[in-house]
Amino acid sequence: MNKERRRTPRYPFAGSIEMQLDSSQDTRTAKVSELSFNGCFVRMKEPYPVGTPLNVKVYTDSEFFEGHANVVYVKEAQGMGLQFRETKPYFVSVLRRWILSAMMSRRADKS
Repeated sequence: MNKERRRTPRYPFAGSIEMQLDSSQDTRTAKVSELSFNGCFVRMKEPYPVGTPLNVKVYTDSEFFEGHANVVYVKEAQGMGLQFRETKPYFVSVLRRWILSAMMSRRADKS
């Protein structure tokens, strides 16, 4: 995906994700490798198709983020990009803390 199409920058992120189709009880788990205010990249060999609506929970060792997302692009056998939607204010604050931490880590790595 072209960086020009992204609304906000992505940052390296290490977390786990649980995904569930809006209309199903079937849950899949995977790893999140990049995070932004608007979405994330999920590493998985068999991604959902573009347009799939998902309920998601992203976990770190100390916190979790919960919301809804849509699959916006797929990299075959690598993973998929998710765009967050309908996020409750509490979870927006969790996302902000994670992004701030990732930004600070990036700055420290460049020093």
